[in-house]
Amino acid sequence: MPGKPVKARRCGQRSSLKNLVTLATVALAAAAVVKELRTPADQRTWNGKVAAVVPYDFRVPTVERAKERLWNPEAASFVGPRVFGVGWTVNVGKVVATVRERLGA
Repeated sequence: MPGKPVKARRCGQRSSLKNLVTLATVALAAAAVVKELRTPADQRTWNGKVAAVVPYDFRVPTVERAKERLWNPEAASFVGPRVFGVGWTVNVGKVVATVRERLGA
């Protein structure tokens, strides 16, 4: 795009990436819902993985689950499934514990 300023091109690229991520998230959420609706009603859990990789959880969030996924310093990894929805979330507790450990606090 020779006629556009660099800043405008970057903004357009960011917007395109954001749109792509939004579209992918909506598609994965739709696929997860379809997966659950194809499962017999008595076997639906409303949580699992779609595309064999991306976690989803459409159950009503609980304080316990939120704490487990957002603030769990003993967890094995820095990211885990979201409390509600499709994708991953950062385990802030693990991040803080690791920073404290590395700083010797």
